[in-house]
Amino acid sequence: MLTIVNEGEPSSTDRPAEDLRRRKLMDAAFTVFLRFGFRKTSMDEVARAAGVSRQGLYLHFATKEELFRASVGYFLDTALAAAAAALADAERPLEERLVAAFDAWIGRFVGALGADAADLSTAANELVGPLVAEHEGRFVEAVAEALRASGLAAAYEPAGVTGRQLADTLVSSARGLKHGAATREAFLEGMAIAARVVCLPERRAREARAGQSPQSLQAAPPRQGEPSTPGPRREGKGRGSTARKARKARGTAR
Repeated sequence: MLTIVNEGEPSSTDRPAEDLRRRKLMDAAFTVFLRFGFRKTSMDEVARAAGVSRQGLYLHFATKEELFRASVGYFLDTALAAAAAALADAERPLEERLVAAFDAWIGRFVGALGADAADLSTAANELVGPLVAEHEGRFVEAVAEALRASGLAAAYEPAGVTGRQLADTLVSSARGLKHGAATREAFLEGMAIAARVVCLPERRAREARAGQSPQSLQAAPPRQGEPSTPGPRREGKGRGSTARKARKARGTAR
């Protein structure tokens, strides 16, 4: 059977390679935008960073604005997927999952902005504003759902605080750290503290459950000055007294 491919369109067998090239271009572009900002980034600079010709870059993206929209959208999709995967990792404590999610969403780019990248926020609002708002909303809801699923949100109900409000509180902390932390490590340290505070009821509940484990039912360690194992049972006046009586009896027999 003959497969007809329209001129200029990649065949189905070519698309995976084509998609990979496009992703590499968007990765390179996003890195350059972070370094130079939107206004000072040139298509030539992106092509050099991606290791392609200028003409090769224009085959995928006709304008810098198109490239910016695509690279920001790609970043938002991949960051949200990585954050969701971190939140879903049931093998890790909730605190660790929250820190990992915020690292995927915000932390990995803390300290990566160049001196000329101050205009990125304005460019993002103008070119991809609704897309950014949509992904941010999905991220906050994913955090809120993780808090609800863990039972932590229920612990705050007496205070009238919802899971969404807890998530908003963590997001506010992350935004402050994003601008205040000089490095990714400093951001992670700050988020670890914020997550520890929010997750305190969950941590106490987890420790309480651990205290009911079989290991906790073992005998408590001896107090200072007490023998580590039970001593021999003593009767009457004790073994020393019995031994003296036996020696006295042997002496009388002689």
